[in-house]
Amino acid sequence: MKSSNTTAPSRILRMPEVIERIGMSRGSVYLLMKRGQFPKSVRLSIRAVGWRESEISAWMASREAA
Repeated sequence: MKSSNTTAPSRILRMPEVIERIGMSRGSVYLLMKRGQFPKSVRLSIRAVGWRESEISAWMASREAA
């Protein structure tokens, strides 16, 4: 039996989905990451990265509030 306190793990979004959700270019994503103004990517393999959906959603909410 599962505990009622467990939460579902966050989905990992790849770059095309991140770009579609936030409406910015790939270059803008990496520039904002470099400046510390965007969530850091998560390494999935040697050549693949992604972003936690929860962190992207929180970043978008913070932008809407500003």
